[in-house]
Amino acid sequence: MYICLAFLQTSVSYQAILCSQEISFIQHQECCCYIMVTSTFLVPRVESLASSGIQSIPKEYIRPQEELTSIRDVFEEEKSVEGPQVPTIDLKEMESEDKAVREKCREELVKASKEWGVMHLVNHGIPDDLIDRVKKAGQAFFDLPIEEKERHANDQASGNVQGYGSKLANNASGQLEWEDYFFHLIFPEDKRDLSIWPKTPSDYTEVTSEYARQLRSLASKILSVLSLGLGLEEGRLEKEAGGLEELLLQMKINYYPKCPQPDLALGVEAHSDVSALTFILHNMVPGLQLLYEGKWITAKCVPNSIIMHIGDTVEILSNGKYKSIIHRGLVNKEKVRISWAVFCEPPKEKIILKPLAEIVTEAEPPLFPPRTFAQHIEHKLFRKTQDSLLPRKS
Repeated sequence: MYICLAFLQTSVSYQAILCSQEISFIQHQECCCYIMVTSTFLVPRVESLASSGIQSIPKEYIRPQEELTSIRDVFEEEKSVEGPQVPTIDLKEMESEDKAVREKCREELVKASKEWGVMHLVNHGIPDDLIDRVKKAGQAFFDLPIEEKERHANDQASGNVQGYGSKLANNASGQLEWEDYFFHLIFPEDKRDLSIWPKTPSDYTEVTSEYARQLRSLASKILSVLSLGLGLEEGRLEKEAGGLEELLLQMKINYYPKCPQPDLALGVEAHSDVSALTFILHNMVPGLQLLYEGKWITAKCVPNSIIMHIGDTVEILSNGKYKSIIHRGLVNKEKVRISWAVFCEPPKEKIILKPLAEIVTEAEPPLFPPRTFAQHIEHKLFRKTQDSLLPRKS
């Protein structure tokens, strides 16, 4: 069990109420931290840790030795022009009246989805000023004092994952990630819980809602092109992922504080997204890395772009033709990094995810067993837990 707590400072201790019982903690000699309590250990908010002046990060944040060898300075990595680079796809002509121009644009999108599973989208149709307002609203929330953000804390123990939180270890290794976040469903509008949305800044709901509407339209266009790229009717993938009424857009604002030992930690550990598509904005601080052909590639910061990932859902429906790429997030000691990830997800129980019948052949049998979206998530978590129990390499 765990719960997020805001502490009241006294002269000798911090006090908190948990399950109607008062729990006192000896005051830290160097800093005041906001702490998340689990049944086995205490975890401070990462922002609180970072601002406390610590020079060494707690052991729970230190990655295994086999990972440390690949973690390098993110600013130097971003400058590198050697080797493969994440493709940039210009969507300006995606709906051109000129068939040849339109087809060329769509072919490039399909090619990137098959070869990479990630890309920078430019000329995507969402106004730059709207995107700037979304970023400013999210930044303003995280600029609030931690005690103010704690008013929006989630309660994962009761199944409420929406709100302000910090990543808890979800495997037996007990490892943590160097980030705090704010998570909430932003579309469809009738499924939102606006009571947990930030009230500060005052335009947060307005700008986030408009961004969600425009991003939902962009998702439909992308899924249509990907359907055609498989030789299917253009609405096929969207229908199989939930359609207009059931495809959910979940936004997670990731806040990665400065880290005193960035060579030992990760903001987000290596994973693939379970979504159909993921769209990402960021504050132009590098950090995203993709595992491409066995090597970690650092994504450039492309102005006025949206990063798009193919998620597991589309990979499954396409029987592996479109790639759900493994990626992770680096941290640094110089700049705070913020990203806005929107996951386009199918409903958890209503749809069975499996390779589409039109794609499966005797020569290309199904690569994935039928599962609901919820079962797919459980399967990934189970595998992750099992992997964490394996002996570490020395």
